[in-house]
Order: sequence, then structure tokens, then C-alpha cells
Amino acid sequence: MIITAVGIGLIGGSLCKAIKKHTNHTVYGIDINKETIDMAVSQNAIDAETDDLGLADLTIISLYPTDAIDYILANADKFKKGSIVIDTCGIKKAVVDKAAPALEKYGVTFIGCHPMAGREFSGFAYSLDDLFDNASFIITPTESVPKAKLDLMKDLAYAMHFKKVVFASPEEHDRIIAFTSQLAHVVSNAYIKSPTHQKQLGFSAGSFQDLTRVAKLNEVMWTPLFMLNKDPLCFEIDNIIERLSEYRDALRNGDSERLKELLREGRILKEETKQL
Repeated sequence: MIITAVGIGLIGGSLCKAIKKHTNHTVYGIDINKETIDMAVSQNAIDAETDDLGLADLTIISLYPTDAIDYILANADKFKKGSIVIDTCGIKKAVVDKAAPALEKYGVTFIGCHPMAGREFSGFAYSLDDLFDNASFIITPTESVPKAKLDLMKDLAYAMHFKKVVFASPEEHDRIIAFTSQLAHVVSNAYIKSPTHQKQLGFSAGSFQDLTRVAKLNEVMWTPLFMLNKDPLCFEIDNIIERLSEYRDALRNGDSERLKELLREGRILKEETKQL
């Protein structure tokens, strides 16, 4: 299979590296940064650069959401008829709603995808051929996507060493991702703004590191992700504010039994939580 990757940053570059490491597919690359292309070729992440979207049986678009939508709409007639185009954005409905009908007119199948892995860094220089080992690969197809093409994507995900492939509607994906990913980034980013943060040196250990890890985010990328998913994310923010208020009120009221109950509830929920 011929695969073209559009956008070879952290995610796009890591996908290319995983494909080249674990499969025999030919991988071409498109990126606005010539140094990135040269680096990707030198590290065998891609076979070569291309400017011909019509070559690929599968095109992977790894751009920010609004850029991905704009790119697909501007080039909808250039993809190979009968081929598959996927994106890797962290939100799905906004992308799928625009991309799927635009490509369907030209006989191209669009499948929304979300590789569930990342780092606190961005750019090809930080890409890894094992970034997706043991991670989940989420697929959010429309009803018109043929089963054979879904199977192809599922097989490719497992070939890249994803541990689990999950199917969901774009709406379900966005509701759940608001909780599992987006809320965590907002909370971490807000938590570190405490004035006490300036005095934490020598007092911080694992808990501080765990809670602040994703505060180091790429605001240019995360802002549109949050804005395009604002309703589910606002629901989660409202919910955690309400929960935090319960802890605050128990403390202010000196109600140790209520505080103990709240802590017990959280502990039990965590113990019952299944990963992946």
C-alpha cells in the first residue's frame, strides 16, 4: 500500500516511523518545513517527499483541526479515487462533518481517527517509533464507510502496535475525550497558576509531577481543540467545580465525616477504573 502523510510532526512523524518499522508499506511525506522532510527521510520515517496526493491508497492528515479541515476541502479533488483519507485530530465531529461529505463527492472515503498517545513536546524531532505501543486507536466512521475499509484501518492500527482499536461515533468520542483528555489539561494548566507554585521547590514530589505534567501544553494546538468541543468540555469543567466545592465545604464546615466519605468515594471509583 502507498501511504502519504500530510504533516510530519510528533503524531504524523511517529505514525510514519511505526509504519516503516512494522510494515512494508511505502510512505511519502508532505510538510511545509523542508528541514522536517529532510530529517524524516534521513531517519527512514518516510521514503521520499511528494506533492502528488493522487499517489496514495491512504492519506494521513496530521494537522491542527481547522487546518486539517481547510486542507481537505481545498484538495478534495486531488486524492486518489477509491482511496482512504484519515485525520488524527483530538476532536472528531467538527472534522468528520466537513471532511466526509466533501471527499465522498469525489469517490474518496474519509474516516475520522484519533491515536491516543502524545508527549509534552511537539515536532518531528520528538517523534518515536514506539509512541503508540500499548495505546488505543479510536475510529469514528460515518455509516457509509464500507466494512472492508474499516477492517483495513483496524489491521493497520494493530500492525503499528496499538493495543486496542475502539469504534465510536464522532459525538461519543468528543463527549468522552472532554473528560479523559481535555479536562485533565485544563485542570493541570489551572492548578499550576497557584501563587504557592513559586515556592514549591524542595516541597514537590510525585503528586506534583503527575498533576502538572500536561500543564506544559501547546496552546496553539489545544485552543481550537477546546473551542471546537466547548459544550462537552464546559459540562466537565462545571462538574469538577461542583465536586471540588463539596470538598471545600466539608473542610470549611469542619465536617471530617463528610470529607472522609468524599475521599472514600473517589478512592473506590479509582480502584474500579479499568484502563484501555
